[in-house]
Amino acid sequence: MTPTAERLLRLADYQTKRRTIYFNRSEFDQLLQLYSRHVARGEWRDYAIDHGAGRAIFSVFRHTHETPLYAVVKQAGGQRPVEYLVLSGRERLAAGRSLGDVLALFQKKLTLVHSRN
Repeated sequence: MTPTAERLLRLADYQTKRRTIYFNRSEFDQLLQLYSRHVARGEWRDYAIDHGAGRAIFSVFRHTHETPLYAVVKQAGGQRPVEYLVLSGRERLAAGRSLGDVLALFQKKLTLVHSRN
């Protein structure tokens, strides 16, 4: 292989790897229903949505200027099927093939625990 050939990238490969993922209307409705229930209880106060290459993230916050309490992630890439995750910081709390499956985690009463080192 020549040095020039090593630098070539097929456009089709690049587009598949860099595809932007979004929440569809049904998913967004599920997320907002969950969010509104927790706002009504006074547990959550703000949310953010990020879209990028291979993933969409719905983050919820107790206070606007803090790190997210939880992040619901929709990710897919190339030939991989869509996967949903619920994260708390770097900890993976749930993973599944449907948004409803991972949001079921919130049916249980979750408590955020801070460790003091």
